[in-house]
Amino acid sequence: MPDAYTHGHHESVLRSHRWRTAENSAAYLLPELAPGLDVLDVGAGPGTITLDLAARVAPGRVRGVDASADVVAQADADRVASGAENVEFAVDDAYSLSSPDDAWDVVHAHQVLQHLGRPVDALREFRRVVRPGGVVAARDVDYEGVIWWPLLPGLAEWLEVYLAAHRATSGEPAAGRRLKAWVHEAGFDDVRSTASVWLFETPEDRAWWGGMWADRALHSAFAETVVGRGIADRAALERISAAWREWAEHPDGWVLLPHGEILARG
Repeated sequence: MPDAYTHGHHESVLRSHRWRTAENSAAYLLPELAPGLDVLDVGAGPGTITLDLAARVAPGRVRGVDASADVVAQADADRVASGAENVEFAVDDAYSLSSPDDAWDVVHAHQVLQHLGRPVDALREFRRVVRPGGVVAARDVDYEGVIWWPLLPGLAEWLEVYLAAHRATSGEPAAGRRLKAWVHEAGFDDVRSTASVWLFETPEDRAWWGGMWADRALHSAFAETVVGRGIADRAALERISAAWREWAEHPDGWVLLPHGEILARG
């Protein structure tokens, strides 16, 4: 059975994914890119990062893959609208990619390994398809390191519930701190590890992030998992949703999400 995705693909989830760009989510990788490189973007989602990478490596070819056929179809529609000619999107499996050995200069995965039950196996597969001298790049949040202000009880409840729901579904929500160890276990011997953060604190940031999580807490697959697995009840989700809206309206609202990053060569 494929790994289940904690968040699912509710509009509130894709709202978050579509915000992502190469600048705000893959800055550590950008110095490695150059025109003519071929890039595989694993777990591409709606493809916003993929299209940004494609613009930087054109005329190199870029392939964005995801396990969800519906999301791939949306990404491909956006590709057509953008006019990008060096990009394709397809359904694929991170554990068994439909690419030959040594096919890509760059294999990129953003917020993917945290949702896999076998992240080291996926990294071994990335190693198989990257060319000698190429780079495998991965970035994942570390939810156990999230910090926020003000210290609303509902947000403390959110984090406890989220960690439990993620681990009950598939993967490791504190993946960021584990990336370096995972790539070493996968057989990479040239690894550069860095870190960066997402910070949401302006009124616009708070309205977007807080509103997104207020909706996700009630309507996404996350909510179904929480209730269905007995992690918390609907009343808890209502408290969590209300806490995110309260945080979004607070003039001192501030939340920081730390991320681990790796650039690995075989």
